[in-house]
Amino acid sequence: MCGGVGSRFWPFSRTNVPKQFLDFFGTGKSLLQMTVERVSTLVDKDRIVLVTNESYADMIRQQLPEIKESNILLEPARRNTAPCICWAAHHIFAQDPEASIMTLPSDHLILKEMAFIKAMDEGMTFVENNDGLLTLGIKPTSPETGYGYIQKGMQVIGSDDTMKVKSFTEKPNLEMAKMLIATGEFFWNSGIFLWRAKTILEAFKKYAPEIAAHFDMGLPYYGTEKEQNFINDEFVNSPSISVDYAIMEKAENVYVKTVDLGWSDLGTWKALYETSPKNIEGNVTQNCKLISNDCSGTVFAIKGDKVIVAVGLKDYIVAENGNALLICPMSEEQKVRQMVNDVKSRFGEDYI
Repeated sequence: MCGGVGSRFWPFSRTNVPKQFLDFFGTGKSLLQMTVERVSTLVDKDRIVLVTNESYADMIRQQLPEIKESNILLEPARRNTAPCICWAAHHIFAQDPEASIMTLPSDHLILKEMAFIKAMDEGMTFVENNDGLLTLGIKPTSPETGYGYIQKGMQVIGSDDTMKVKSFTEKPNLEMAKMLIATGEFFWNSGIFLWRAKTILEAFKKYAPEIAAHFDMGLPYYGTEKEQNFINDEFVNSPSISVDYAIMEKAENVYVKTVDLGWSDLGTWKALYETSPKNIEGNVTQNCKLISNDCSGTVFAIKGDKVIVAVGLKDYIVAENGNALLICPMSEEQKVRQMVNDVKSRFGEDYI
């Protein structure tokens, strides 16, 4: 899934070039390229399907020329993850009705590559032998308010790390997040899912029938040259909802595999700070030259050949890209998305 805007990373991530297409760590590879490279250790590249917004088609082709054209699914509108996943499942099912699917965001950081490979391999074995929807759960290290939480239930017989899901809690406040972690029963929802194509399509029919009905109309077209035309006409009519709300929180056959992957969803500036190299003062610099005095715990992310001079900033975000500059305490970063909405309403699309 690589069609999101990444608004919480504004203004570094912009609508025209969102964060999955950026090289955050100076590796010469974007987050999307790193994700495809990681998955390529598990499946052939001709079995990697990308779902993105049609406005990003050229960037996809430029960054990933090895992905065949028929495996790049172009959404004509943004409708969150449930319609995206439903379309991809139909597209894959039309080619292989017995297919199993790994569904991954394109903009996550995973530091423990071998642990990831092992977890995905074991997870695929599980869904191929069980009629289940499997998600990866990450042991929480702090009371994050921007993540969803999964409560583990009964352990699956024969497995040390796979349990039925008891409940979901989406983005709790700080006090609630602390309480959830204290129980030892809750894990962060990684947003990485594994299932058979037919299992997830059955789940859409049962738990999200309105979405299923829209995409079932395309059954004669999936896997043919008429598929994209059908999507261009019908996709916009689908409800806009996440797969967590549409399916995972309702289904009875949901399981969680608890893993340690060195994972971050890189959804916020704080997440970038925590996973990036820091200078002697504890600051992170992205693509800029910095002279600082009495600054610590701060991210400086500036596009272009600029020198930043800063005094007395502690735990701040200073980010500039093009015609927009963000200066925000790290503790207030959850407000960035609303700030972006305010910028859009007051000054227009050119600034987001």
